[in-house]
Amino acid sequence: MAKLNGLALKDHIREYHIFTQRLVIAAVITGLLVVTLVARMVYLQLINQDHFATLSENNRVNILPIPPIRGLIYDRNGILLAQNLPSFSLELIPEHIDDFDWTIEELRKLIPLTDEDVARYHKYRRKKRRFEGVTLRYRLTDEEVSRIAVNQYRLPGVEIRAELARQYPLGKLAVHAVGYVSRINEDELRKLDASDYAGTSFIGKVGVEQYYEDILHGTVGYQQVETNAAGRILNVLERTLPVPGKNLYLNLDMQLQSVAKKAFGDNNGALVALDPNNGAVLAFVSVPSFDPNLFANGLDSKTYKQLRDSPDRPLFNRALRGQYPPGSTIKPFIGLAGLELGVVNPAKPLNCPGWYTLKNDPRRYRDWKKQGHGETDLTKAIVQSCDVYFYDLSLNLGIDRMHQFLSNFGLGQRTGIDLNGEAAGLLPSSEWKRRARGTVWYPGETLIAGIGQGFMLATPLQLASITATMGEYGRRFRPQLLYAIQDADEKNHQVLKPQSNTPVPVVRKSDWQTVIEAMQSVISSPRGTAHRLSYNLPFTAAGKTGTAQVFGIKQDEEYDEKEVSKKLRDHALFIVFAPVEAPRIAIAVIVENGGHGGSVAGPIARKVLDAYLLKATPP
Repeated sequence: MAKLNGLALKDHIREYHIFTQRLVIAAVITGLLVVTLVARMVYLQLINQDHFATLSENNRVNILPIPPIRGLIYDRNGILLAQNLPSFSLELIPEHIDDFDWTIEELRKLIPLTDEDVARYHKYRRKKRRFEGVTLRYRLTDEEVSRIAVNQYRLPGVEIRAELARQYPLGKLAVHAVGYVSRINEDELRKLDASDYAGTSFIGKVGVEQYYEDILHGTVGYQQVETNAAGRILNVLERTLPVPGKNLYLNLDMQLQSVAKKAFGDNNGALVALDPNNGAVLAFVSVPSFDPNLFANGLDSKTYKQLRDSPDRPLFNRALRGQYPPGSTIKPFIGLAGLELGVVNPAKPLNCPGWYTLKNDPRRYRDWKKQGHGETDLTKAIVQSCDVYFYDLSLNLGIDRMHQFLSNFGLGQRTGIDLNGEAAGLLPSSEWKRRARGTVWYPGETLIAGIGQGFMLATPLQLASITATMGEYGRRFRPQLLYAIQDADEKNHQVLKPQSNTPVPVVRKSDWQTVIEAMQSVISSPRGTAHRLSYNLPFTAAGKTGTAQVFGIKQDEEYDEKEVSKKLRDHALFIVFAPVEAPRIAIAVIVENGGHGGSVAGPIARKVLDAYLLKATPP
């Protein structure tokens, strides 16, 4: 830099070049930024326009579910078993509530609120936005609704919401068949298709409600709504209405069901009545039972624990899942096996001294009649339920042939009824014991199996099914609760066809007749174990009594029912079908700790027979 008189002079040329360079650099940077901005705008608005337009639309339009109306359930006579009634719930909107504790205290002055209600509210509140309502109490009474409505002006954020709720008009009468709905739990949420249950809080838990859930539930509807940035609904753009669930008509006869349930009195047990011609389930009783409305209304933990822990087990479906030794009710079927397989001559008698022994075994297998039955043929053995005769017959048959023959009736297998959770019972064999117990089968176990004891187990439903099969000379049908499906508009009915099973392969009709005539004499003969049922009997009936031991007794001991706790007394069983010439109903009854089949279970069956055959119109 030049100096003049000691002063520095500016180099304008150099400064000009520096300025020009900076200007060019700034222009280049600006140009690059403009190009980048333009390129980004082209990418956003032209190349990827569809994608971002969709995102923008989703910020503005939401799809909300509309839950369908659940289908109704009727019995065969059109009696309503499950319906939907208006119900009111109490909701709180968090963003409108300044002091939650104060609001809860004020509400408790108006209606009952439990700590569980509050805890459940907080659980679901965390899953929703602040402007969305969260349910605090379900199923408000009319009085509770009125109290809240009168005070609602001073309770900001408190709302009453109307909805349809499941209700069972007959309460506990048929709960083990019809079932109930309850709130969807977390395990079910993981298994369900979320789109099918959007907006739905309840699902079938047991019974017909569970088995036919897909038919009863219906199809969810949707509505497109315009929302603001916070998610509030501004406008409904489009609506697709839900498809209601279909109505179900069951084969159950509620009048017959009521008669059967009342006939048990204070006893626990089960009864199943079938139509032998098609497998229709006419009555399905398990006592004691419980009120399904408790679950549909929202059951508190205390009440549930009382039901769950009750020694009478009201939640247990005895008709479907109860597995009991069939006792002497199995004897006609063992007798039929002996006839068909040529092991027994029905006219050849066997002497019954009151006990039976195996070769080289000093143990005595006792008859229920201490002094014995004397000379006994097959008919007498069935009529008087002679154990000794069937000890000998079962030994000659062998356990594996017994297993093979009784399997044809469906013992040891699920019947396939349209209910979930059916038990299969147990029909033992030598191979089963080897596999399950790791040991061989002993001849003494064959004797015990021949009178329906030991390892053998059957459900009341299975016993009713094999009784119906006996009445039909081997024709078998799958037990069916559902009779027809009706569209929600009540215009079209789809009647289900009976589901037949493989018939029992008994060749000679005379073998069936021999056993059935003996079963008829169980009731009609003065020496029959169910003779008391013949009093003023206006129709023919064939049956068999049974007694199943709850605990074993030693060889030299005697069983005194009066000295034994009721819980340890024998189970009482009875099977019957009528009329013999053209069966319309087959029944199996078990009375837990009832003692004797003829005196306890038989009269229950007689009441059901009378109610159905004397009052009902033939289908």
